[in-house]
Amino acid sequence: MFASPTTRDHIGRVVVPVRINGQGPFRFIVDTGANHSTISPGLARTLGLKPTEAPSIVLDGITGSAQVSFVTIDRLQAGDLIMDGLALPVVWAPVMAGADGILGAAGLTDKSLLIDFQRNRVAISRNVEVRAASTKIHALRFTHGLIILQTRVGGVRVRAVVDTGAERTLGNLALRDALKARRTRGFVAQVTSVYGATEEVEPGEIQVAPPIVIESLRINDVAIVYGDFHIFKVWEMQDEPAMIIGMDVLGTVASLSIDFKNQNVYIASAVASGDILSTMHGVLSEPSQKR
Repeated sequence: MFASPTTRDHIGRVVVPVRINGQGPFRFIVDTGANHSTISPGLARTLGLKPTEAPSIVLDGITGSAQVSFVTIDRLQAGDLIMDGLALPVVWAPVMAGADGILGAAGLTDKSLLIDFQRNRVAISRNVEVRAASTKIHALRFTHGLIILQTRVGGVRVRAVVDTGAERTLGNLALRDALKARRTRGFVAQVTSVYGATEEVEPGEIQVAPPIVIESLRINDVAIVYGDFHIFKVWEMQDEPAMIIGMDVLGTVASLSIDFKNQNVYIASAVASGDILSTMHGVLSEPSQKR
């Protein structure tokens, strides 16, 4: 069992202590939407790790893909999570927000992840730790190691990825179009730019979604950014309505516990009584960012 105080970066994501080759701890962003961990150029230099001369790892981000260099490390440790002999892509992007790296949590397999937002605490362990009065939701395990929830948005069936590495909630064009058919005329969406770990910048349309329903949970007033995002193609989720639930929603709950082995998600509400969650409207003029 491992438990540690955690902090938030300036866009609200969870940052945990990670040791590399016995040194550290260093600040890594917990990202349940990434199945590979990454390291910043600054930390690679600090550890005396020399990146490969030729970029040879393909990095897929929200907005595009790129070939990047990598370093090989002997061991990465975050609590009970120990990985040996890893090749870590060397990545810097605005979405890193000053962190030393990203801890890809999509491949935790037999582990459990608890993020207690109210108590600023994170735990990675073999046993499931759940706060009292949590709602249990059975997830769909995906081939990429993602946690997928069967969701309804305004009555439309949607596959939703739980992504603690995303600042904002994102939707694909299939979801936008399915909701557009139910929307009244005269609605005008705001336009923003979406940034990722690669150089590509994608335009996005911001629209406040109808209620998002996940089993007994109801989430209101979420501003979703819709776009033709590369990552949905990588996940083979571009043809049917799909979304990424980001920290603008996840950060409003009291705690989030993910049992990767049994594919269960436990959510404790912090903002309302019963099973009703409410999120504030996002600041629509700010760009949405993701790894």
